[in-house]
Formats: sequence, structure tokens, C-alpha cells
Amino acid sequence: MKALALTPSAHKAALARWALLAEAELTPKPALVDRRSSGAHGDMDLALMRRSAAALEPWFEKMAALTGPRNGDFRAALGLLGREAESAMLAATGGINTHKGAIWALGLLLAAPDAPQAEALLASAGALAQLADPFSPALPPSHGEQAMARYKLGGARAQAQAGFPQIRDQGLPALRQSRARGDSEQTARLNSLLAIMTALSDTCVLHRAGLKGLDAMQQGAQAVLDAGGAGALAGRRALKRLDATLLALNASAGGAADLLAATLLTDKLCPEQEG
Repeated sequence: MKALALTPSAHKAALARWALLAEAELTPKPALVDRRSSGAHGDMDLALMRRSAAALEPWFEKMAALTGPRNGDFRAALGLLGREAESAMLAATGGINTHKGAIWALGLLLAAPDAPQAEALLASAGALAQLADPFSPALPPSHGEQAMARYKLGGARAQAQAGFPQIRDQGLPALRQSRARGDSEQTARLNSLLAIMTALSDTCVLHRAGLKGLDAMQQGAQAVLDAGGAGALAGRRALKRLDATLLALNASAGGAADLLAATLLTDKLCPEQEG
């Protein structure tokens, strides 16, 4: 019996779930949940991340299925789906915030118009992020928002509204350049994560470890890349040092992890053009 083909929105949602799983299972990541351990997250493990990704897939499909002009009404509908997705995530995880930032980033990419090139997709997602959500509830500031206010740095919203520069300028180029020089897919993804970490003002790190932690993350990630990346012996040693440093600071680069998942989704939605 021939299997039924997925609708375009279901296909995109499956890719989004895959991207979340690919990020979670990538090993060894510095101080993040992976196949080895929970990293700096005492309340999370890989099984929890998998449950979260599965719970989000139906909502990703609804986001990808939204149609019509990308205006205030569209943004309001997307915001409502995002909040419903967050509720489904929390129900699946027992109240643990596994993927709130990823819902925001991946949802924008899924709802943006199809584009042949990554830069155009990211720009469209950024334009969508700039639209106001008229029904966004007034809530106490999150940990990330508190860190943004304290250190006067932009967070996930500013990143999205700028067209995801860390994906465009760091994550995606590092992923594709690493592949081009013959690295394994896992190494390419690690190098992509590290490239994102070198430039991102990660509010998860800021909340847990302040500017000291952010500097340790950015400088440590750059040291891995300068040593040849995750595929080189010196790079793997530098990665091990970065992991130990961030664990000692209880600093988890959750924002960078969300952007890696978004990078992987962008790579699938807009494959690199040959020639």
C-alpha cells in the first residue's frame, strides 16, 4: 500500500521537529542536554526534549498552514498558535520550559513565505517578527527579559526582528563551510553551534552567569574554532575545556541551541544551491 504524501505544512512541521531532535541529540555540546548528560540543566534530559519536540509538531503544522497577507491579523493568528504551542509543550514536560525560544524562532520561519534562498527566508521571518501582536498578554518579565533589561542587550525578539543575523552570518555559513571541507555532519553542526555562540548575546547564559558567563561562552567557542573546529584534535580539547568552564558557571547556552535548531531548519527549507 502506497504511503500518503505529506501536505506541505505537515512536511515543514516534520522538518521542524527533526531540527529540534537533531539539536538535542548533537553530542558533545558544551553544558547543554545531549546524549551524554543533562549539561547545566538539572531538570532536563534527552527524553524530555524528545517529548517536547513531539508535542510541538502539530502546532508547527498549524503555523506552516497559515495563509494570507503577512499583516497584523496574520501576526495575531501566529501569536495565538505560539501560545497554544507553549501550553502544549509545558503540558508534555510537566511545566519545564524546554523549547520556548525555539517555538518563536521556528514558528516565524515556518510562517514566512517560501523562499529559494536562506537570506530571503530569514528576512521575511524578520519582517513578520517586526509586526505587533495585538493580543500578546501582559506577563511578568521572563528570566531572559530580565537579563536583557539588566545588561541592556537584545534577546530573541531583537534577534528575530533583525532577520536572524546569527543564523545568516554565523550559523549557516559555518555549517555549510564545514561540510564543504569534508567534516562529518555532526562536526558541521557542532561548528555551526560554536559559530553562533561566538556572537550571540545569549540571555540564558546572561541570566545564569552574567557578563562573565557570556564572555566565557563567546571566547571559549571562538577558541574551539581557532583550534580547527570540533573535528580537529586541538579543537576537541578546546571544546572539552569550554564544556567544563560553562558547567562550572552553571551557564547553559539555550539561546544558541534554539538558533542551531533554526539554522538546521533553514538549511532544509532552503538547500544550498549547487554551482
